[in-house]
Amino acid sequence: MIVRPVGLPPAGPELLVALDVDGTIVHHDGALSDRVREGIQELDRRGVHVVIATGRGVVATTPILEELGLARGFAVSSNGAVTFLIDHRVNGGFEILETRSFDPEPALRAMHRELPEALLMVEAPNMMRYVTGDFPDGELHGEPHIVTLDELVTIPAVRVTLRLPGYDSQAMHDLIERADLHTTTYAVGWTAWLDIAPDGVTKASGLEGVRERLAVAPSATVSVGDGTNDHEMFAWSAWSVAMGQATEATRNLADSVTGSVSEDGLADVIDALLR
Repeated sequence: MIVRPVGLPPAGPELLVALDVDGTIVHHDGALSDRVREGIQELDRRGVHVVIATGRGVVATTPILEELGLARGFAVSSNGAVTFLIDHRVNGGFEILETRSFDPEPALRAMHRELPEALLMVEAPNMMRYVTGDFPDGELHGEPHIVTLDELVTIPAVRVTLRLPGYDSQAMHDLIERADLHTTTYAVGWTAWLDIAPDGVTKASGLEGVRERLAVAPSATVSVGDGTNDHEMFAWSAWSVAMGQATEATRNLADSVTGSVSEDGLADVIDALLR
């Protein structure tokens, strides 16, 4: 049973709850349980600042906001490189507040050198996405532009992604050991998926900007996630919770561990916050 820490504010406007998406809010096939949806909506109804914090780009994040019924607040996407305001008064339902970009060429060249068969993607500050080939069906929202590697390396990036269909995440760890990625921040996904962001940019850095905007106390922050790109977020929040299916290393970095995504572990955390 998940127990809310002593000293954490009750569910209301003094509380900020940062939630990872894939493997936390939704299953890896995109399924969202009614219990999780209803729990998030109840937090929102009570005035809690529910902040989505995801490796997904803006284009892939906004459908989750719509499915959850979140019509206000902030979201941090692209592993902290983009912060946006949820605002249905503007075109697209959001307003970009901040982006952090970098020169992707060194990382792209290194990754292509080590794994020339890999698919590569750059997400630009204008939210356009450029790829070297077609990603597996259902993995990317919308229609990215296919370009050559030489074209891709010239595009400023808020996020670079490498995908190896048919491989597992161990290939990503092997790549990191072989390639020179020291000028960037990386996160390995649950499949053979590697995200690279500007150096020092993480979910935590994006969330800290949101916390300051909202004037929420550091002691009134909660985070829930399941991946390596959630580690900094765990350290940033006053109470961190890892999903049950997370790796042992990720679970060890969290203050608490809940059930897996298939067990609606997030809903158990929300129930504890609502008590």
